[in-house]
Amino acid sequence: MARKYFIAGNWKMHKTRAEAAVLARELVAALKDGRHKYLIAPGFTTLETVAALIKDSNILLGAQNCAVEEQGAHTGEVSVLQLKDLGVQTVILGHSERRHIYKEDDGLINRKVRLALKHGLDVILCVGELLEEREDGRAEAVCKRQTVEGLKGISADDFSRVTIAYEPVWAIGTGKTATPEDADAIHAYIRKVIGELYGSGAAESVIIQYGGSVKPDNAAALMAKENIDGALVGGASLESGTFVPIAKFS
Repeated sequence: MARKYFIAGNWKMHKTRAEAAVLARELVAALKDGRHKYLIAPGFTTLETVAALIKDSNILLGAQNCAVEEQGAHTGEVSVLQLKDLGVQTVILGHSERRHIYKEDDGLINRKVRLALKHGLDVILCVGELLEEREDGRAEAVCKRQTVEGLKGISADDFSRVTIAYEPVWAIGTGKTATPEDADAIHAYIRKVIGELYGSGAAESVIIQYGGSVKPDNAAALMAKENIDGALVGGASLESGTFVPIAKFS
């Protein structure tokens, strides 16, 4: 079964509304004839601005996180209901920065995944190991734990709305990239884990993105690998000059 490439840009904590508008307009123009699936995830404060600009385009609107509760006394949090109200279609959960800087554990991430899916949002679930975990030979074990725990209680039906993003933490923003072979090996392993959880059909159809210093000059080599189905792009998604060549790698 042919999987469709899915290229997503995570803008992280960058861009004012004016800056976000400039980039969104450039991407709408540059990607209108693109053949793949595209998403951009601006910061919360720019979601409404970007939503209006990409409304009738082929670019999906993503959010970088959501609260673990639907609503209530949660100062500083943003709920799935508020995200949906802005037109958000997909939420990125379990990003390594959330796991390691903000100490979100597998249980918390799983609750967020279930909440987002319950409210009809698609999910990009991020998994990946630290450098010391890779050097200790634990990369597969870490990715398996994060995948299995992140998907606890998710039905096969709901799982069809989940994309997995493999992000070796040691390759994010460091300029280091897993070799295409290293990345493909972990992607193949994650696909095997999905097969154990949901069967071979789900394993075959699940989109597994690679994230970690994806650039215009390495995108095609990564995408050429059998088990790599797209990219979750960080730094290179902040300029159309670097994101568009990745998005149109083929």
